Parts: sequence; structure tokens; C-alpha cells
Amino acid sequence: MPASNPNLVLSPRIAAAKAAGKPLVALESTIVTHGMPHPQNFQTALAVEAAVRAAGAEPATIAVIDGVLRIGLEESELAALAQASGVLKLSRADLAFATAFGRTGSTTVAATMIAAKAAGIAVFATGGIGGVHRGGATSLDVSADLEELARTDVIVVSAGAKAILDIGLTLEYLETKGVPVVAYGSDELPAFWSSESGHKAPLRLDRPEEIARFQQARAALGVKGGMLVANPLSAEHAIAKATIEGWIDRALADAAAARIIGKAVTPFLLGRIVELSEGRSLKANIALIQANATLAGEIAVALARP
Repeated sequence: MPASNPNLVLSPRIAAAKAAGKPLVALESTIVTHGMPHPQNFQTALAVEAAVRAAGAEPATIAVIDGVLRIGLEESELAALAQASGVLKLSRADLAFATAFGRTGSTTVAATMIAAKAAGIAVFATGGIGGVHRGGATSLDVSADLEELARTDVIVVSAGAKAILDIGLTLEYLETKGVPVVAYGSDELPAFWSSESGHKAPLRLDRPEEIARFQQARAALGVKGGMLVANPLSAEHAIAKATIEGWIDRALADAAAARIIGKAVTPFLLGRIVELSEGRSLKANIALIQANATLAGEIAVALARP
């Protein structure tokens, strides 16, 4: 999707930042519409943007508004989106549907990567990526996020794959697709709300400058595709893996009983786990997305250095 496409519009703030050569960080909007209740969703969106700015970069929250793929929402637009109903949850398969038919939709990891690449933004901060769902070996329920990481040249900073997924199979899938998975400052891959996953990280880097150097070397070699940077949640906010697994088992059973399928599964599970954890998972979620935004901003700044 070329930047001249009338269905892709950079906000004046983002256009000015690009013209000035300022580092940019893309942010998804699904966390605003499907990831958290109101008003935490709006408050978190503002805090995440503030974290990017504090790191020295400019945040560009991405969404489709009335058929236009908007790169960089203003505060009033974020506020409206946070309370809107009937918002589509857009991935690669239906991003163009929303632009073709004037719909409003929030962008998942895959859709945000597509938009970021089209807008010339090299770094994207999110909470956790999608992956291979539990039972995915037989159901073939695999997130489009993984294929997008294999094909789109964007660094994705997350807290790893969402803990509700099969993290082992997700790692295997990413390895098959040639996607580098880098744990930041850790030898173990984090698992969203927990810093523990039980899986050794394929690669470890300890400084934003090292991540930038790695990506620059990939580009120099002509290696296509994204990079996943997994940023462990701090000990202050992390939740023990065993505790999380208990909540996940309950939530999965509830989803099966209610016959929740498809795109509705992840929002249902995350919402149910907020209930079962009495809000602990929500607090951890807010903390991890802010931490990821800070790291993404630092990486963007490092990439911009001559």
C-alpha cells in the first residue's frame, strides 16, 4: 500500500516528525477497542504514547477511521475510539475491506505492521503477539501475526507471545519462518504477564543499540521480514507462571463451554482472566505495554543515529 494512497493518511504531527527525521514508533489500536475496559483503555493509550515520547521518539497510534487508514491519532480521536461500539478488529485479511467500505476498525499486530511499513515506520510496540493457539497442531488456529513477522520489515517489541497460546509451538513456527526472536536482557523467553515461559530464548541482546545494529545488519544482507523483541515484565509487576496457568485453564474451559471461536477467543480469554485474577492481569498488562513502548522508543532513537 503506497504512502500516496488516499486511504492512508499521516496526521500532521506524524508528517512533520517524518519530515524532521524524528524517530517514530507505531502503536496498535486493538488494545483500545478490544484489549481493556473503559476508561483504562484510553488512559493506557495516553500513557503508552507518553512513554514513547519520554524515550525520544514520536508515537503513531494506527487505526482505520471511516475507511481511512490513519497513521497517528490525536487525543480526541483516541477518546472517541475508546468508547466506540461495533469497531472491527482488523488483520491482514480484512484491513482492505475496512478501507474499501468506509468502516472503522482497530489494527491488530499484523495490520499495524502492514500500516507501519507503508508509512515508513521501522519499530512497533505492542503488548503481546498472537501465535499458535493451544491445540493448534490439530485445529490449525494460528495467528496471522506470525506470517506478518515473516514477511514485513518491522521490529516488533512485545512481552512475548500471549500466555494463553502454545508458546513452544509459536517459537517453532517463528523458527521455521526465519523470524529472529530476541529476548531483551534475559536468557528465557517471557510469557506476557510472566517473565517465565519455560523456553530458552533463541537470542539475547541487552541494549537498544544492539537491537538496532542487528536490524541494520539484516537489512545490509537483504534479509526480509520482521524481528520479534521479547521484553520481560519487571519483577514488580510480573505474575508467577503457575498462577497464570490456573487462570488460563479456567478461562479456556469457559470459552469452550460458551462455544467462543475465531477472533472472539482472545478478547474473551483476556477479559475472563481479568475477572479471575481480580484485576492483577490488567495491571500487569498496562505495565508491560508501557515498558514495551519505552524500549521501542529507545530502539527507534538508536536506529536513527548516523
